[in-house]
Amino acid sequence: MLTRQDIEQREYMILDERASKAAESKGRQFPEEQCAHRTDYQRDRDRIVHSKAFRRLIHKTQVFLSPDNDHYRTRLTHTLEVAQISRTVARLLQYNEDLTEAIALGHDLGHTPFGHAGERVLNRIHPGGFSHNVQSLRTVDRIEESSTRTGLNLTYEVRDGILNHRGEGVPFTLEGQIVKICDRIAYINHDIDDALRGGVIAFSDLPADEIALVGDTHSSRINSMILDLCSNSEGRDAVRLSPDFQQALLNLRSFMFENVYNSPKVLEESDRNKVEVVITSLYNYFLEHTDEIPGVYKNILDDEGPNIAVKDFISGMTDKYALNLYEELFVPKGWRQ
Repeated sequence: MLTRQDIEQREYMILDERASKAAESKGRQFPEEQCAHRTDYQRDRDRIVHSKAFRRLIHKTQVFLSPDNDHYRTRLTHTLEVAQISRTVARLLQYNEDLTEAIALGHDLGHTPFGHAGERVLNRIHPGGFSHNVQSLRTVDRIEESSTRTGLNLTYEVRDGILNHRGEGVPFTLEGQIVKICDRIAYINHDIDDALRGGVIAFSDLPADEIALVGDTHSSRINSMILDLCSNSEGRDAVRLSPDFQQALLNLRSFMFENVYNSPKVLEESDRNKVEVVITSLYNYFLEHTDEIPGVYKNILDDEGPNIAVKDFISGMTDKYALNLYEELFVPKGWRQ
């Protein structure tokens, strides 16, 4: 049976010299005894997979609100696709797959219900704003809990990758940089796939020059971007696409914002109003009824105040839970369907 030390030693034999090694981790916020048979990065991955926040991702919107089609991505399937693409890149570059996978699986744990529509509302109404990457780190540091600790007490490398998977920050590990790029590769391509399936766009609408470069099918686009990312990053101290592929990805992202993410076909006016009303109503209600906040948030309420506790509570909700709770609190019983 392999021991943790065996696996750690194997990393030095197999991985690139630039790769993060589990034995050289900066450690955890709170020291604890190491596992006998798993590295710290493997343990982090397992803690994320077994967390309540991870399980809730299956009922959180990616792009399409309450889709009738079972084939549309959810926040969970997006997370799994990011993890798969990221691990492939890490394997080809001989970087640490366990660290890469842990970051990828945890990067969206703090996302709101109703996808980016919910995030925009919470960002507007919550003092100090709201960013899901910051909330993802807060989820693993403060909100998740077990019988023995508050938070998952993840390694510094995983926490850094989660926090810096979006925005201006750059992860200090190459594995974190992989996830940051692969997150964008994943969502641009699978959102194109969902938008085509949903009839929001036609294939002929896609930018011709970009499609000619990266591929005319979902699988060919993913494959070409992976290969470009690996060939352009091999032997370097940073992970990035080639200039041509980077520009193509940015152009496709702009196309998606203009034609899909902000499309009336994706988010009808009634749906936009629903998200606004549900999130705002729940936020204001629990600010006035803090005694009804679930027990897991009571310590946060006492330590950090009602706004933070309510924000944490609402951001952790699934779409269905938020809608059901809104109906229970605000819709007269005789009006319910």
